[in-house]
Order: sequence, then structure tokens, then C-alpha cells
Amino acid sequence: MPRMSPPSFDPRGVRARLAEIESIDLAVYRAIAATSTPLLDTAMRRLSEAANYSRLSIASAGVLAIAGGPRGRRAAALGLSCVASTATIVNAAVKPIGRRRRPDRVGAAVPDARQVELPRSRSFPSGHTAAAFAFATGVSRVLPAAGVPRSEERRVGKECRSR
Repeated sequence: MPRMSPPSFDPRGVRARLAEIESIDLAVYRAIAATSTPLLDTAMRRLSEAANYSRLSIASAGVLAIAGGPRGRRAAALGLSCVASTATIVNAAVKPIGRRRRPDRVGAAVPDARQVELPRSRSFPSGHTAAAFAFATGVSRVLPAAGVPRSEERRVGKECRSR
């Protein structure tokens, strides 16, 4: 008699919903890869590379610290501390348990002009997005006009607000 694996417990169909979301995500990725955007390709590649290691947040913090007076310096310091804590949590705790691999650029025929060196880590959550949002959230606590709109901050930025 063949061994049967126990039935999986998924009362709300979470796995099926996640599979649907993944197939939509892959379809969007393939559609973007197939769309010719030569004017954007160079700029977006440079922007992506500039965002590595939170360089854009560090540069923005420098501008705030120099031009913003005491409040600008406080905003810059809080923004960078939020980046540091978020990057640590995302890279050390969340990414290792994520199952999302980087997209298959060859299979999607992504043009060479769009390609950047891919990190070895998983693709979810996005380190660039997490760091940028953390910086904006931290800055907006001191300089509300310079950061995330308050409704978004209340919804998503609770982590930095508690620091």
C-alpha cells in the first residue's frame, strides 16, 4: 500500500490565493520585460545602483543635516536610524525565511541594458523599498512635510515610530 502524505491544513485557501498573486506578478514582470523602454532603462539602472547600501538615504540625510538646521539634523539622524533597524530586520530575519527567488531574467528575455548585478539574497521583501520607506517615515516624524503622508505612516510605519 503506498504511503500517503497527510492532508495540508489551509482552511481559507491561502496557498491558492498566494499562487494566483504569484502568477499575476510573473505575468506583469514578463510584460514589462517585453516592453521596449530604452529611455528609461539607463536611468532606472543607475537609480537602482545608487540605491544600494542606502546611499540615496545617506545623501538625503546629508542635505537635511546641512540645510535643515537643528530639526534637519534630528530628522536625518532619525531617518538613518530607521534605515539601520529596518535593514537589519529585513536582511537578517525576513529575507532568509522568504521563499521568493529573484526573477528569471533570461527566461523573460530582459534586455541587457536593463540588467543590474543581482544580490544573492531572496527578492522579497525589497531591501530598497524597505530602506526608502523607513527613511521617509523617520524623517517625517520630525519634518512631516518632507516624509510619508501621515495616513500611510500610521498604517505602515509603526516600527519606526516606536523608536
